[in-house]
Amino acid sequence: MKQSENQDLDYPFLLVTHIVCADQQIHSEESKALDELAKQSQVGTRTLAEMEKILAQDEQQLSVAEIALRVAPKQRNETMWQMLSIAYVDGFCSTLERQMAQQVAQIWGWSDGELERQIEETGAFADTRFIVGGNKEEVSLGARMLKNADSLLSKALVDKLATFSRKQQKVEQLRREILLSGLEYDEVIHQCAVIAEEDYLFGERALKYTDKALQNLGISLQKAIAEIKDKSSEKGANSPAEEVANQLEGICKELTAKIIKKIDGVRESLCSKERALNHFSIAFMGKTKVGKSTLHAIITNNGWDAIGVGKQRTTRFNRVYEWKNIRVIDTPGIGAPGGKSDEEIAKSIIDESDVICYVVTNDSIQESEFSFLGLLKQKAKPLIILLNVKYNLRDNRRLEYFLNNPNKLFEMKGKSGIGGHINRIRSYAQKYYGNDYFSIVPVMLLAAQISVETEDKRRKNELFQASRIQDFLDSLRESLMKDGKIRRSQTLLGSTVGAIEDPLKWLRLLSEVYANLAQVLKNKREEIEKKIYRSRQNCLLFLVQEIKIVFEDALNIIPSFAEDYWDKNDRELKEGWQTKIKEIDLEKRLESCYKLASEKFNREVTEVVEEVGSELQLIAQSEAFDLSEQDASFLDNSFVRIASSFVLIAGTIFTFLTPVGIFAGLTLGIFGTVLTTINGLFKSIDQRRTEAFQKIFESLSNQVIFQRETTVKKFESEFSKSCQLVSENIDDYFDNLSRELEKISEESELTKRKLESGVNYLNRAYAKRIIDLLTENYEPLAEVRINEIIGKVRREFGKKIIISTKTQVPISKTSEEINLVIQEDVTIKYIK
Repeated sequence: MKQSENQDLDYPFLLVTHIVCADQQIHSEESKALDELAKQSQVGTRTLAEMEKILAQDEQQLSVAEIALRVAPKQRNETMWQMLSIAYVDGFCSTLERQMAQQVAQIWGWSDGELERQIEETGAFADTRFIVGGNKEEVSLGARMLKNADSLLSKALVDKLATFSRKQQKVEQLRREILLSGLEYDEVIHQCAVIAEEDYLFGERALKYTDKALQNLGISLQKAIAEIKDKSSEKGANSPAEEVANQLEGICKELTAKIIKKIDGVRESLCSKERALNHFSIAFMGKTKVGKSTLHAIITNNGWDAIGVGKQRTTRFNRVYEWKNIRVIDTPGIGAPGGKSDEEIAKSIIDESDVICYVVTNDSIQESEFSFLGLLKQKAKPLIILLNVKYNLRDNRRLEYFLNNPNKLFEMKGKSGIGGHINRIRSYAQKYYGNDYFSIVPVMLLAAQISVETEDKRRKNELFQASRIQDFLDSLRESLMKDGKIRRSQTLLGSTVGAIEDPLKWLRLLSEVYANLAQVLKNKREEIEKKIYRSRQNCLLFLVQEIKIVFEDALNIIPSFAEDYWDKNDRELKEGWQTKIKEIDLEKRLESCYKLASEKFNREVTEVVEEVGSELQLIAQSEAFDLSEQDASFLDNSFVRIASSFVLIAGTIFTFLTPVGIFAGLTLGIFGTVLTTINGLFKSIDQRRTEAFQKIFESLSNQVIFQRETTVKKFESEFSKSCQLVSENIDDYFDNLSRELEKISEESELTKRKLESGVNYLNRAYAKRIIDLLTENYEPLAEVRINEIIGKVRREFGKKIIISTKTQVPISKTSEEINLVIQEDVTIKYIK
């Protein structure tokens, strides 16, 4: 857009809209605040249209950078304050929200210190995450922010934030809502909050320890790069050290980039745990058009305007609704238009969710839609499957038929029964989730939706009851009331292990593969030396034979030369012999012999080195099978990089050129000796011819043979020196490369042990919480008590956990009951 076309746009308001979307979640309170800000600040229709584009992630939307550049300098300070204030509406400024603020600050030329100061000031009075039971004094947020309220937008923001801070908004409590009330509920919520804070501290320590360990690994690799460069500069250009430096620098840079991604994953996990700290979170997931938004609206009584025939999604982000200490999250559809980005957005909420409700329909049950459950199991997330039974109740006759016998559509047996659907769902889900410790709850969401739409009270009650949505709500209520404490521990301790397991699995293989690679290079070195020595001997033999063939031609022309020049003087003899030597192209043929032998040797060396490269690629393919596709591809690329480098270096540092001056003086040596003519007045012509012929023949033959032997020795010496230099270069290269790869392996192994320590730390804390559940005796989570009760913990993450205790544990549940709650195979052993 041109500037003239944008002159009526409210750019500060549009930046606020972008910050609402920054964390890929549209929080209900942020959404309400944005709507009210738009009304109270009276933004124009073109600004509202642009706001809708941002919320819908329309390709034509104005970007953050475009908007930030158009905010007038005198508005920037207040605009940043507005952005950060709205970011803290949900009580948490996420990493992604901070990153957007940093992007805007950079565009405006702000210093990091200036931005951090404003973030701290905003967060200091907006952060209410740790208020438990009203013990923390609530100071008027609006009063503290009024001094910044210069614009109409900021004043509207103050009013809205003050309202949120005092928790004055009223929510209609319908009987179908999950929002609970009563002393029992309040007590459970309080216990969950206390447990969450204790568990979060353990998770935070482990994640920060992991973060630091990964950072140190990155620093070590950077040091390794510097050391390699220093060594290579000492050796000079095109040296083995320089080639090793080039290869290792590329690998270390890739490793560093991968480490940064792993660190980002750990930090994002920590942020998600912090964001969910004071809430019991339920996320609705499933493919598009299965009824997630309808379910979300039924439970929260919010968002009905986005549901119905022909309605489009107003956003491609997660929608978050909060009431008291419960969060209900609606995610974009898996496989929805927009593709992979939608699925990534849905995945982003898994870490902070206590229970995942996976919604499916009976009209299209396909195995492919259940593969997503494998990720839930990898994250060790409890699962409830909601079967939305589809039946067209918009047809009045069908509606009456349904209400006359609402149980018929829920019967398990018969042609119209849902038993077959449930069996198929359980079969597919179990395949990817790894067990069947999940419940499948059938409901009819359309009946519940129509119950909201109708004005007929009797019909409203009938429809809601017939929808069986209450069964689902009861299962969620039970999950909170009965298992809320362990669910919080699963999120903040149990599944946090997954955030460490991801880089840990990568480090395990990294350490092993690079150690194996270094060992292969060491093992191959002796084999390569033998092959190169054999090649050297064969090529020398080939060179000598070729030299002898060339000189044999020189010997063969001596008889005819002697016959033709027996009566010539010394000058004529020399000139004639030079002509003959040139005719047989002696010098060029000898040069060609050396070149052919060199090429033969280089070719055989290249083949030997390429064999090592091929073997490295085979190792990569066999070793990287247990990683994610992205990580396996990275390791494979590292091996391909090294393997392909062998072909390159075989043509440079592992080859040699013909030494300068090796052919100098070859022909001069042959005709350099003066050949004296035969004189004799009293001898016959035949006698003189015979004697002259014999003398020329013997003289030239002796010189050619002598020159042949001299040339062979000279060529052998120079060729051997070049071969030896190649061998030394290869040894040097393999020594340096294997040593540096061993360093990478050792650093990875050291970091791996640190991460394993963090995993063990979390698993032991989680095991203690499981013991608390089994003994129905929750107590403060402390390392002293963990060490007193918990011996060893062995865990196959997401599948089973074996807890060895140091004391007898009075278990009040059966193994089946324990497994159903934890949704992993749990074994308790007492170590005497």
